Amino acid sequence: MRITVSGHIGSGKTTVSKILSDLTSYHVYSGGYFFRQMSEDMHVSLEEMNLMAEKDSRTDVTLNNMIRDFLRDHDDIIVESRLAGWISYSAGIPAFRVFLDASREVRIARVSIRENDRNMAEKVVMREESENFRFKEYFGFLMEDKSIYDVVIDTEKGSADEIANEIYRMVFSNA
Repeated sequence: MRITVSGHIGSGKTTVSKILSDLTSYHVYSGGYFFRQMSEDMHVSLEEMNLMAEKDSRTDVTLNNMIRDFLRDHDDIIVESRLAGWISYSAGIPAFRVFLDASREVRIARVSIRENDRNMAEKVVMREESENFRFKEYFGFLMEDKSIYDVVIDTEKGSADEIANEIYRMVFSNA
């Protein structure tokens, strides 16, 4: 079974995926990790990387191809990234697709705590606008289109443990 966990910045993808990994013993593969690695390797900030990616689609194409190939070649995994669900859907790769959602205010507060930066609002908005532009321009996909997901969960309405357990029950209730 492949499980994809998608959502906006600060929606709880990483936290829920880690807990779900403990419940399933599945390895978590993070798209964000690879984007950060590319950013570090190029010695640019995430914001600069997003702006560069707007001008050159190779960044997103490379990242998405890595995720697609990994999904295609592996089973019993959790792939956590903003586009993991869309990538599996568009490539015809079977997966249980989860979208985690929360208000922008809550997501900004979460990222501010995680990054220890009180000035995250502008950075989060800039990253989201950049990504939304690129996803639509390069792939014809809108983050707000949640129709491809098996479940959409509001992460403001439960703890990460509760949400991971809910996903686990959905995936394995008929196994």
